[in-house]
Amino acid sequence: QLQLVESGGGLVQAGGSLRLSCAASGRTFSSYAMGWFRQAPGKEREFVAAINWGGSSTDYDDSVKGRFTISRDNAKNTGYLQMSSLKPEDTAVYYCAAGPPSTYYSRKNPAGYRYWGQGTQVTVSS
Repeated sequence: QLQLVESGGGLVQAGGSLRLSCAASGRTFSSYAMGWFRQAPGKEREFVAAINWGGSSTDYDDSVKGRFTISRDNAKNTGYLQMSSLKPEDTAVYYCAAGPPSTYYSRKNPAGYRYWGQGTQVTVSS
C-alpha cells in the first residue's frame, strides 16, 4: 500500500513555472513506477509524464515535452514535476500516481496505476 499527496499547485501567469511534489508514504517508494496525469473540466484524464522505479527512464506526452521534467528522489520518498513555459491549456487538476515497476511498460494507461493522489489544481492565466 502506498499513500500519495500532491502539493505545489496554484495560479501562475502564462510563461511562468511551477514545481509539483508528490510525497509518498506507507511503502517503499523506490519500488514503484510513478506517473503524472492531468484532467481539465469536461475532459478525460490524460497522461503527462512517467518515470520508472530507478529514475533511469522517462516519458512525456508530446504536449509537454521540452517544457516539463519528471524526476524522483527515492531517498526522500518524493516525486516531482517541474513545469516551465506554462500555457493556459496546461490548466487542470494534476494527479500523481504509482504502481509496480511493470506499470512503466503501460505507463500512458491510467488503469495501470494502483495508487493515486487527490490532485492539485494548476491554473495558468493569460
